Amino acid sequence: MTHWNYSEMKECFGFTLNQYLFYGAYPGAASLIDDEERFQQYIQSSIIDATINKDILMDTPIGKPALLRQTFELGAAYSGQILSLNKMLGSLQDAGNTATLSGYLNLLNECGLLCGLQKFSVDMARRKASIPKLQVYNNALKTIFTPLTFEQAILDRKEWGHIVESGIGAYIVSQAFAQRFEVLYWRERNDEVDFILRKKGSVVAIEVKSNAEKSTSGLNKFKEMFHPKTAFIVGDGGISVEEFLSMDLKKLF
Repeated sequence: MTHWNYSEMKECFGFTLNQYLFYGAYPGAASLIDDEERFQQYIQSSIIDATINKDILMDTPIGKPALLRQTFELGAAYSGQILSLNKMLGSLQDAGNTATLSGYLNLLNECGLLCGLQKFSVDMARRKASIPKLQVYNNALKTIFTPLTFEQAILDRKEWGHIVESGIGAYIVSQAFAQRFEVLYWRERNDEVDFILRKKGSVVAIEVKSNAEKSTSGLNKFKEMFHPKTAFIVGDGGISVEEFLSMDLKKLF
């Protein structure tokens, strides 16, 4: 079972697109969105604390439980962005080494909270050694760490752009879990593609354009180099975010 998607939240709770992107898709929290403090408390205690304490700490020996929680909180706040493990170490207390952080990211991924997407490469060794792109499975896990309210976030173009990209990524990684395809990103110097989907040798490239300033030259470069089955933009100049979030992604392959 995956996280709920936009269509389900819209049908069951009347969520608008922006509400889905900001408040995520936990049905138990849907009735609390008019009280953001209660909403945040619910996500923190009923989702994050319960998952980390019961699904991870009770089943897995963890040397530094506080570091595991810090890793999650930092990763969730930076969801949709590329952040090296060494930079994460510099932001965490008592951080140990990158192998510890990598192991904690794997645990958080297994319980459906946070994953680190690898860089697309034909060379598996380079892929495994790549800087991760952090991605939550449900956007509520990201936005409870933003200092902005729903109304303030919409008006902040840069912050809203991050929220949109993370929300689209959350839908992709949740679908990947059920449909059994890989999700990666691609970056070469200044060129970047937000999401690369791969299944049995078939590759799909997706660039999220959340504002007019963002360049999509990376998508053209990727098409020239790797000839994906399909490549498209979600957002300005491409298909709408709402349309993409209603798509059955397995049909892309």
